[in-house]
Amino acid sequence: MAGRRLTLYGKPDCHLCHEAKAMLARLQREVPFMLDEVDILSDEALHRRYAFTIPVIVIDGQLEIEAPIRESEVRAALR
Repeated sequence: MAGRRLTLYGKPDCHLCHEAKAMLARLQREVPFMLDEVDILSDEALHRRYAFTIPVIVIDGQLEIEAPIRESEVRAALR
């Protein structure tokens, strides 16, 4: 579905976050969606909320997928 919006919550020194971003880039070539990246270190409330669960992907402001993130799970959520 065009017009989907995904938000990736992470932080710069997180290797799992970098892997999630690369996976989303691959998926984006197959399934159109807008991707926003949010550094949880930029906001204390976000840091408290996601510090131990990043990377976290939020789809259309509702569905949250936390680490460990599987490509098949994100692909199914985008259908």
